[in-house]
Amino acid sequence: MSDDNIMVKQIHATHAPDGREFDVKPLFQLVEDILNRATPGVDPLISAAQTRIETSDDRTNQASFIALLEALSFTIDRISCEIAYKSLGGGIKGWDKGTGGMVTKASQVLLETFCMAFKYSGSKEVDSVRLASFIPFVKVLKRVGSLLESTSHIPLFCTRSRVSKLCLFTQLASKMAPISLQQMIKGDRSMITMSDDNAMMKQIHATHAHDGRQIDVRPLYQLVEDILNRSTPGVDAIVTTTETRVEPLEDRTQHAGFIAMIEALSFTIDRISCEIACKCSAGGDAHATTLSIFNMLASYSWDAKLVLTLAAFALNYGEFWLLAQIYSSNQLAKSMAILKQVPILLEHSALLKPRFDALNNLIRAMMDVTRCIIEFKELPPMYITQDVPALSIAMAHIPTAVYWTIRSIVACATQIASLTSMGHEYAISTTNETWELSTLAHKINSILDHLKKQLFICYQYIEEKRNVETYQMLQNLFQSIHIDNMKILKALIYAKDDMQPLVDGSTKRRVHIDVLRRKNVLLLISDLDISQDELSILEQIYNESRVHATRMESQYEVVWVPIVDHSLEWADPVQKQFENLQATMPWFSVHSPTLIDKAVIRFIKEVWHFRNKPILVVLDPQGKVVSPNAIHMMWIWGSNAFPFTSLREEALWKEETWKLELLVDGTDPTILNWIKEGKFIYLYGGTDMEWIRKFTTTAKAVASAARIPLEMVYVGKSTKREQVRRCIASITAEKLSHCWQDLTMVWFFWTRLESMLFSKIQLGQADDQDPMMHEIKKLLSYDKEGGWAVLSKGSFTFVNGHGTTILPTLLAYEEWQEHVVTKGFDIACMDYHSKVHSDSRPCCRFEFLSTSGRIPDKMKCPECIRNMEKYITFLCCHDDHNIKSIY
Repeated sequence: MSDDNIMVKQIHATHAPDGREFDVKPLFQLVEDILNRATPGVDPLISAAQTRIETSDDRTNQASFIALLEALSFTIDRISCEIAYKSLGGGIKGWDKGTGGMVTKASQVLLETFCMAFKYSGSKEVDSVRLASFIPFVKVLKRVGSLLESTSHIPLFCTRSRVSKLCLFTQLASKMAPISLQQMIKGDRSMITMSDDNAMMKQIHATHAHDGRQIDVRPLYQLVEDILNRSTPGVDAIVTTTETRVEPLEDRTQHAGFIAMIEALSFTIDRISCEIACKCSAGGDAHATTLSIFNMLASYSWDAKLVLTLAAFALNYGEFWLLAQIYSSNQLAKSMAILKQVPILLEHSALLKPRFDALNNLIRAMMDVTRCIIEFKELPPMYITQDVPALSIAMAHIPTAVYWTIRSIVACATQIASLTSMGHEYAISTTNETWELSTLAHKINSILDHLKKQLFICYQYIEEKRNVETYQMLQNLFQSIHIDNMKILKALIYAKDDMQPLVDGSTKRRVHIDVLRRKNVLLLISDLDISQDELSILEQIYNESRVHATRMESQYEVVWVPIVDHSLEWADPVQKQFENLQATMPWFSVHSPTLIDKAVIRFIKEVWHFRNKPILVVLDPQGKVVSPNAIHMMWIWGSNAFPFTSLREEALWKEETWKLELLVDGTDPTILNWIKEGKFIYLYGGTDMEWIRKFTTTAKAVASAARIPLEMVYVGKSTKREQVRRCIASITAEKLSHCWQDLTMVWFFWTRLESMLFSKIQLGQADDQDPMMHEIKKLLSYDKEGGWAVLSKGSFTFVNGHGTTILPTLLAYEEWQEHVVTKGFDIACMDYHSKVHSDSRPCCRFEFLSTSGRIPDKMKCPECIRNMEKYITFLCCHDDHNIKSIY
């Protein structure tokens, strides 16, 4: 404007004082303090130097000043919003026609500011000197405009953003007068109860004109979420000086891509922030304000619209709580907080608590919906498309969710504005706002529940697709030839290289999977209910192999692979149970069961027949499966079964015969000594103490009569642990025979015996015409009911019979004792027992737990070689400490 007189005339024309007089000196002192502390600018901050400003007479706590500030705060906020909004181009035509146009309109902005402020001047005559002091500022703006035009190659928003933030960081969200606030509340209520949302959503869809750009809003959302999380603890945490600890998010704010995105989007975020502030300040309808935001963001995707609007809200909301948190320790923050009435609001925090609680609840709901929508956007298109019903339903509902969330953002901004503009008394006197926030929170949470349900279905669908893909990949891997075992082990345990997935049992330190490269690896696969008996025997075998580290049978590593149900919650007691088990193991173990993929668990169950009982899958140095379950070999032969292949298993069986060492090898050295001495040895079992007393008494009497050296050993029963314990106590007290005091030895005896059957089943030889297997199957069958005994002379086992045939044979000793002299005791006893057995053969029975890995489709009776009938049995032995059967 060339003629300053014309401009001054325009300013005079705005002057219409109403006669009110204000003592502006205290307000000026507060403003002066803020500007003095702010004007040192960036250089002193960079050099870490501090400019000391003497604190003037503090009149800010006087009642008259507080009353003045409350009276003027609304006007101050309106002016602040007006400047910020007009500076960013709101309502100014020709904003995009160049920076010169922007500066040309600056005079208009300044003029309108005078129109708003000068009506409060008490003087009817405008001081022309005071007005003239503003003219150089306009001239400076013009010179700046010329300078900007000379550097037109610089994007406008990059330069503007540095200046506009001075406005944005010194004004709170939207401001409004009491009458306008009531109008907005009415508008909100009518919109929330609108019966026909279709018309409203048609308006929203009409604003959507996505230009195809894809923005990764996740980093920006994480930043916004961090701001809101640190703000939403609200007034209680600040008043009580407690801090809510928020775990730091992954810091992506320094990444070049993120910085570039913020620079590109900062202008849009500032525009939205000013739009909300100005429209709310002018008393606009909430729906109209929301619609104007959608018009501004027409070219963005739905998720970007929401995150950008939430970022604009976080900019102002975070500033409010930042002042509340630091004003007591920072003088600049203190002066600004006073100007915004923050200390007064905190002083009346108890009365405002319902308002802040409702505000926090709505903000959390808004963040949850935003996060959910981002997750929909991030769903991998290679696994799911909009042909899937759950995704198509969600995508159709997302525009509605975005609308109501942005509508809620406007409502939240309005609430903060009413607090800072109207003062605490107005805020306390009104209850409509709290009701409004609660109503919106209920609607947002209803939308969230619907989206979460669809998202859960989508995740299930993706997981199934991934599981099928991973399962097929595992099958292909095991059908291929590899130079080492790394691909196989990574696919089974943990495929990424971002962590050490194993724990070394000897050092209890995390290690990488490379420690197993080109080694024989035994995968001990079990759930968390693996018994201490199993662990103790495995540890004994493992430690014995390590004593002879140079022997070939020691060249293997064991890795515990814990299998848990991923559908169950991983709670602290389960974690503790896992850690306790892991701490007892001297071998390697997977760091956490959660590392094992669901597809891997499916592969282990379907291909390797894992149920709940432990299995030991053996991989050679190239990762090839050489035994689907070597645990039976481990129980039977220990480390002598190395390298634990199926071929080695068959070779070991060919070396075995039906003899006493097969039953007791590795269990009791005393028995092995008796075998060497050629003694008669009776192994017997059952839990019927009356039968046990008759059997042991009769056996001793027969041995005495036949003058043979006899030793008897009670080996208990495969089940009914507590009954076995009581029998051992009675046998020991009555000195009936030798027995194992350690129940682990009883468990190991039966486990080895059962493993023999399972080993043959695994090799497909369970029904071979093998006399040795017939005897093993008989003994396992006899154990299911009543007493039994195996009679041997040294290694030679001459009788294996049920209690119903063994005891009658011994009781009838007088009938066959004449043959002892000619045939020998063992043959004479065997012949007579065969006669008794042929007259009364007990039924044979095998019981397989449903959790056993491999259950044969059919079996032949070891007594008569007929095919056995198959039943389904439900059994309870009333024993909380029952010895777990392997089958």
